Amino acid sequence: MNIQSFLEHHGIVRNPFAEEDAQTDPVFKDHCISSAYHPVWDKVYGDPSEPSTAIVFGPKGSGKTAMRLQIDRHLSRYNQEHPSRRVFIIRYDDFNPFLDHFCERLGTFHSKKPEKVLDAWKLWDHMDSILCLGVTDLVDQALASDAEVEHRDAVGRQSQRVDRASLRKLDRTSARDFLLLASCYDQSTASTFDNRWNQLRKALGYRNWNAYIDFSWMILWAIASLAFVGWIWNRDAISDRTALILAPLLLLPGVLPYGVRWFKNQMAAMGIHRHMRVGKRDTGPLRRVLMRIPARELASQPLPRYDRTDDRYELLNKFQGLLERLGFVGTVVLMDRVDEPHMTGGQSELMRRFVWPLLDNKLLKHPGLGFKLMLPKELYRDVEREGREFLERSRLDKQNVIPSFQWSGESLYDLTNARMLACTVDGRKVEPRDFFVDAVTYQRLLTVFQSLRVPRHLFRFLFRVLAEHCNRYTDAHPKFQIDSETFESIYAVYIREVEPTG
Repeated sequence: MNIQSFLEHHGIVRNPFAEEDAQTDPVFKDHCISSAYHPVWDKVYGDPSEPSTAIVFGPKGSGKTAMRLQIDRHLSRYNQEHPSRRVFIIRYDDFNPFLDHFCERLGTFHSKKPEKVLDAWKLWDHMDSILCLGVTDLVDQALASDAEVEHRDAVGRQSQRVDRASLRKLDRTSARDFLLLASCYDQSTASTFDNRWNQLRKALGYRNWNAYIDFSWMILWAIASLAFVGWIWNRDAISDRTALILAPLLLLPGVLPYGVRWFKNQMAAMGIHRHMRVGKRDTGPLRRVLMRIPARELASQPLPRYDRTDDRYELLNKFQGLLERLGFVGTVVLMDRVDEPHMTGGQSELMRRFVWPLLDNKLLKHPGLGFKLMLPKELYRDVEREGREFLERSRLDKQNVIPSFQWSGESLYDLTNARMLACTVDGRKVEPRDFFVDAVTYQRLLTVFQSLRVPRHLFRFLFRVLAEHCNRYTDAHPKFQIDSETFESIYAVYIREVEPTG
């Protein structure tokens, strides 16, 4: 007997239990993302007009990624409904590129051991990673063509669109800040770094001709100096040796201003290359774009050239100020999948070393910035073992912590029912109880669902029950209700499999 025949008998056109990962689950993305919620949804999502931090600890398969996708979708919808008070979304869920660049900077000796790599990972590395994602996305939006904007509309990324008119309205200070942030954090490979930076400068209408005054003066001075020395040497007023000594001395006053600025920018570029450890940024191209910003506008500006958070907070403030002028009143960072990077490998100790630097109250409560952290449940056990110093730094009592992302049997039943309804035709009413004979009571279903604890285990179990039932019957002699023997036998086997992993 075919599973699809069984489902169609109940009015269901596709299997609601076939997918296990929310990121590739069309039933969730097309329907349940807007209709099926965990009971703690309101606390985690909060109010987009006032971004806040929430930290969720949950086991694998409990729906943390699904909730992150729901938050993303609802924030995008909020942005569409409030175009003048949007929220900028930073999706911090792919850590491998940042960890790979970080390993390169540490060198071969340290990068061989994940423990040493993650021990060297600090709060400012998290901040640099977040700024890399945010700035790169913002530059992409600023340089997007109409065709690219239409494509983004099709895939649901239009909520962070930045039009050229709003860029042109930025004052010179904001334009300078945007270019400075792009210099340090733009990680796009769509074009060469120099060309992309220059495209952004033109899109902003940022005129920088005065950045070339000292260079032009150096060229003119050099021509005049060499012409003068050549003239007096040609008149035999000085010897060859004197001409060779006099020429460099006359060149020095004209070359010195440009040389000093070149040296300062070279040192700044070297500092950024060394201390901004999570991104690709070569010294030569970085020095060239810094040379295109007038010296008086670059003076005293923060750059990520030291191992400290002070400069990062100033750059974060610049980023938020720029976003505010572009119509974004807040920023939300969605962090998920910390158990997936090759460096952590799902190991609690390694995940702790990676996540702990981020749990800093100063950053988590930064004005206009909200974090939604979806973390494995193992890390909460480590939180409970931490001492006073950690608790005072993180102030988790102020962060909307969900210590256990749990589902009741009733909430799992409702979730299953929502998925089944999403797969029906003509609005037909169907619920999980309809799949089973009367001997499998509603209360028994709730008890079993409660014991399975998380949606992933529940959907796997239900898929196995359906498969086993259909294997016992033929299309010629079908049976469209699952008996209690099949239900209980599959449950007994499955619960033994999941108990060791909890």
